[in-house]
Amino acid sequence: MTIGAMFGAITSGRIADLVGRRGAMWASSAFCIAGWVAVSLSQGAWSLDLGRLSTGVGVGIISYVVPIYIAEITPKDLRGLLTTVNQLMISCGVSVAYLLGTFLTWRMLALTGIIPSLIQLLGLFFIPESPRWLAKVGQQEKFKSALQILRGKSADISEEAAEIQGYTESLESLPKARLQDLFERKYARSLIVGIGLMVFQQFGGVNGIVFYASDIFVSAGFSSGKVGTTIMAIIQAPMTLIGAILLDISGRKPLLVISAAGTCIGCCIAGTSFFLKDHDWLKQLVPGMNLAGILVYSASFSLGMGAIPWVIMSEIFPINIKGMAGSLVTLVNWFGSWAISYTFNFIKSWSAAGTFFIFGGICGATIVFVVKVVPETKGRSLEEIQGSLSSCNPADSERLP
Repeated sequence: MTIGAMFGAITSGRIADLVGRRGAMWASSAFCIAGWVAVSLSQGAWSLDLGRLSTGVGVGIISYVVPIYIAEITPKDLRGLLTTVNQLMISCGVSVAYLLGTFLTWRMLALTGIIPSLIQLLGLFFIPESPRWLAKVGQQEKFKSALQILRGKSADISEEAAEIQGYTESLESLPKARLQDLFERKYARSLIVGIGLMVFQQFGGVNGIVFYASDIFVSAGFSSGKVGTTIMAIIQAPMTLIGAILLDISGRKPLLVISAAGTCIGCCIAGTSFFLKDHDWLKQLVPGMNLAGILVYSASFSLGMGAIPWVIMSEIFPINIKGMAGSLVTLVNWFGSWAISYTFNFIKSWSAAGTFFIFGGICGATIVFVVKVVPETKGRSLEEIQGSLSSCNPADSERLP
């Protein structure tokens, strides 16, 4: 699935630029439906793998295009909240899948995956295309009509429309963006922020911990991992909701720092529990300490590190390079997901305590990266954010708000 997501990530930006944000979401739904049908009807490993590959492609596309679409249609004072709602829905989906998986067969569970894809296909007929994309491709009437629908019939959109139009026209005077243009000095900080956040998000160990949570709990001394994984599923949604509410109040950076600090503490607690187990010290405390560490990690990750990198990714790239840059950032995210989920068991067999201490160190480094490099984007229009980032380089980070 993660390999399929990497393929989806590579193509997501180009698809979203060519056929629009809605068109990309249609493509994602088609891949997901085909994949889930193949999984549910599979009679051997090949059809099962192809089904997972197809769902991965769909997930890779939609993980890029949904945050981009939400950021482009929302007012700046609601952008953080509404973009984070995407992660909240992901958390709810994970929780529902955990619960359904306790009493459905895997074939039936695969069929339930078709339902949200079908709902999305139908829902896409009733939402407008991104006004910023319409302005970019020169569809002026549709651009203003879509913006009016999003802001309400009686809303005055003239100022916002003029800002979007002016910024789009300034970008049109530039040569058509190429892949090598991403690495120009003016885009350096945007690229460092986008890729850096995804690297720290994934290499902090989230998918190793989430995918193998049950095995982690059993290794720590629990007879079964069901209780721990159920509690993990339950706390994800409310913590993500709290993060969504706080995002446009506290800002992106403070919430990222708190979230990264929490994941660091959670990893250290879990690592310490395995360290005690390895030395036969305080064995009666090991399971409870391990559960506490994993829950602190999961809750802290859901608070900020799960959603905010996607929020910032959707805000920092100018629309002329957004497709290519977003694809690259999403590819890095899914490559990290694959790398951690593939290697986790090998690292853990070397040293369970060492594994969590390594993850804790990476989470600690995240705090430094956020404080030193990541800009605060709360309360600023996309054009303001992108203009300020494009006019500086990483060394100027301290002079930006």
